[in-house]
Amino acid sequence: MFQSAGKTLSVALCVPRAALLTGRLYCSKTPTRRRVSEVLSGSEPGHGSRFRYLKFELCLFQGWVRSVRPQKANLFLHVNDGSSLQPLQIVAGSELNDPLLTFGSAVEVTGILKKSPHQKQPIELQADHVHVVGRCNPVEFPFKIKERHGLEYIRQFPHLRCRTNAFSSLLRIRSEATTAIHSYFKENGFVQIHTPIITSNDCEGAGELFQVEPSVADNENENFFSVPAFLTVSGQLHLEVMSGAFSRVYTFGPTFRAENSQSRRHLAEFYMVEAEVSFTQSLEDLIKVMEDMFRSTTHHVLAHCAEDVNLFHKHVSPGHRDTLDGMLKKRFPVITYSEAIDILNRSSQKFAFPTDWGCDLQTEHEKYLVKHCGNIPVFVTDYPYDLKPFYARDNQDNPEHTAAAVDLLVPGVGELCGGSLREERLDLLSARLQEAGLEDTYSWYLDLRRFGSVPHGGFGLGFERYLQCILGVDNIKDVIPFPRFSHSCVL
Repeated sequence: MFQSAGKTLSVALCVPRAALLTGRLYCSKTPTRRRVSEVLSGSEPGHGSRFRYLKFELCLFQGWVRSVRPQKANLFLHVNDGSSLQPLQIVAGSELNDPLLTFGSAVEVTGILKKSPHQKQPIELQADHVHVVGRCNPVEFPFKIKERHGLEYIRQFPHLRCRTNAFSSLLRIRSEATTAIHSYFKENGFVQIHTPIITSNDCEGAGELFQVEPSVADNENENFFSVPAFLTVSGQLHLEVMSGAFSRVYTFGPTFRAENSQSRRHLAEFYMVEAEVSFTQSLEDLIKVMEDMFRSTTHHVLAHCAEDVNLFHKHVSPGHRDTLDGMLKKRFPVITYSEAIDILNRSSQKFAFPTDWGCDLQTEHEKYLVKHCGNIPVFVTDYPYDLKPFYARDNQDNPEHTAAAVDLLVPGVGELCGGSLREERLDLLSARLQEAGLEDTYSWYLDLRRFGSVPHGGFGLGFERYLQCILGVDNIKDVIPFPRFSHSCVL
């Protein structure tokens, strides 16, 4: 781009190395499309390897306007394409100002990248063309340019909240955490299994299921699948099928609970990370995978989403970074359920729910145990046998009859992971299913024990709860793109 007597002449330049050496310049028909994140993360034009010749290159940026500042001679825009928290500054001549250039409008901008004279941004775009692709009325737009909107406010606009800094940061963190989890399992020899969403199994035994039926049935007296079918509450039983052929398997996908609750802890649809490990008779093996996955994923997120995480720790949950750093510095302690009950009974705190041996631990109990152990995650093992589902392995201990089960409790959330060794002994499993009247329903599950069965175990981690834990977010509806809960409007 050349300037003369206040006029601007645009020339698209592409300068190969050979052309630089010979002094010849070649015209390019189209500008190079670039993302904001790759430009802001690179070195300054003309110096680093990535941008060595970038100052000669005509670039195209597409995104949404975050701010507009017209001046007498120049127009300043901040444009963000969702690839980073920070926008790219656009500097244009005042003649490119347009009444349609408003906060929230979608634009395409072409120009030449150059070093910025301002310390806060290493690079800016000297624009020669600005085109408004999509208009936005800033008066009617629910988010205002100079206001910081709280999570509760933006939750009212599920179709628009991705346009805010806080929620776009959350979605980038969520994406990076997903990548980190898959990477952890791949690096540790796990095979990913796509478990079904429609199933006839009630893995948890709680009965809080969404039944699946066709909208138009040929015969109202028959089930579409010949048996009642439901949206899955867990992929565990299908992973156990696969654990008969693979020593390490995992799944990561949506699960559903028809719990009629609108509290900050509940969703009707959420994501679960579940894993199954064969040839193990030790809860310590499961505990190691849970803790290593938590640490590996968290370190990855902190390394790749530092700005986005800092936004939450600064504006949403001040002081939470110290809590998170404390979690990562120490190994997670392990206590038994009996020890946990003893800690609760010796506490001076008054609990709303009883703390007798045999009771299920409530959220208030879980949070107290976490604080008691130094406000870091804590594993609780060996729960009462009667509290756990039919597949949990019987410890056969007396007088306290317990199961080889484990939960991971974390600050601010309570239970994050739940798992157990699975009952691989055919006689004990068959007896428990028969006692519950489920032997015919789970005859296929007994077959897994008849043909090449091995000791195995596994666990599930609530992905949204994990995000709450590392970011310090109080309401689970603020860490998922489209929250589904009872009596909510479904997009």
